[in-house]
Amino acid sequence: MMETANTHKPANRTLAVIEGGIHKQAGGQAVPLSPKPKLLDQVRQAICTRHYSDRTEKAYIHWIKRFIYFHNKRHPVDMAETEIAQFLSSLATAGRVTASTQNQAFNALLFLYCEVLNRKIGVIAGVVRAKRHKGCLSCSRRKK
Repeated sequence: MMETANTHKPANRTLAVIEGGIHKQAGGQAVPLSPKPKLLDQVRQAICTRHYSDRTEKAYIHWIKRFIYFHNKRHPVDMAETEIAQFLSSLATAGRVTASTQNQAFNALLFLYCEVLNRKIGVIAGVVRAKRHKGCLSCSRRKK
């Protein structure tokens, strides 16, 4: 009997869509073709997509890193409003930052949770608010 080209049996490999990505299965183990990017890479991508400035990206990455290190390198997915309140309060008390700096840190965390992690942030209660910077004498004259 004559052998044709269609009688060749392929190796035991299949493609499957699992958890939103295409995986190649060989021998029963799934190998992701493109691994999920790291958290800070996801933040950078979200900032780039929204056409934020380079300085905003740098500031947001800074505050997100400080938030993670403040909580002993816990992943933000494992934290919520309580941890955000602790971090922001520590900035005002121990860090003695101005109100605008505290607001920038809050906005960075809000961006992280809402835009990157797709988690809604509830009420963040009990935050010690930083004092507004009084400025020098010439600054207070300009405000009048």
